[in-house]
Amino acid sequence: MDKLLALTTLLEVADAGGFSKAAQRLGVATSSVTRLMDSLEASLGTALLTRTPRKVSLTDAGIAYVEQVSKVLDDLAEADESVFDSGASPVGSLRIAVPSTYSRLQLAPHLAAFMSDNPRVFLDVVVADHFADLALERIDVAIRIGLPDRDANLIVRKLADNPRCVVASHDYLERSGTPQTPQALEAHECVRFAYGGGHRTRQVWTFRAEAAEERVEVRGHLLSNNLDMLLEAVMAGRGIALLPEWQVAAEIRAGRLMRLFESFDASPQNGDAVVYAAYLPNRRHSSKVRALVQFLEARLKISLEG
Repeated sequence: MDKLLALTTLLEVADAGGFSKAAQRLGVATSSVTRLMDSLEASLGTALLTRTPRKVSLTDAGIAYVEQVSKVLDDLAEADESVFDSGASPVGSLRIAVPSTYSRLQLAPHLAAFMSDNPRVFLDVVVADHFADLALERIDVAIRIGLPDRDANLIVRKLADNPRCVVASHDYLERSGTPQTPQALEAHECVRFAYGGGHRTRQVWTFRAEAAEERVEVRGHLLSNNLDMLLEAVMAGRGIALLPEWQVAAEIRAGRLMRLFESFDASPQNGDAVVYAAYLPNRRHSSKVRALVQFLEARLKISLEG
């Protein structure tokens, strides 16, 4: 019995729910699938499948076995791909994790160009705002906004700066007044990004001008880890926000938002975040990872300068 073929066939049977459908997918006779499953069960000394006239399903032992087999076959496929991917030409599946707002505004406009430059790479883009476990979720590259030292066990490469600015709508400023100094924000409604941790009614924003630094405690009724939600609230006149320049630049140019304190560099309390790529040490020789990182370094810098 070809054990690798038997394991691959078992996964097809489990997914298809029957021998005939699995055989069609594999392009073999149904009798061949049946004999192979009988041989596999005999070699293990246990039943993996429950056979009925209408359906074939996994036993409890089969469920546990398939879960382990799936991991083994995934690891084998990854090992095979790594051999091909260590060459000069990027090839294979590339799984990317990226925050939702950044993916829409900064990554998505460049993906077509990357795919054109790397026709043998198959992209799998996971859009999520959670801090993905690269090993558990099989992520090749995570594009993150924050402090790179948070990923001390990963290889990190800075892709771009992440300048932020304080913005408000004209409607809000007409109703509540325009703060003339950062300290005046203490008397205003501020919509704030949730930089980790639990719910906080207060947050500290840091303002720098030349050598001076000013820390201002702000508060408000809206806290969210979604930048799009914060921007919508600001556009609706619900308060003042500290948002990435790449997110609000178009709104400022169009006159829909006003930028405050232009002579200051502003950041949240957790420091000067940047946009960076993070990947596992075992991906350091991957040509597809290297190609993506180099591509984004060039493209994101141009995008920010533009």
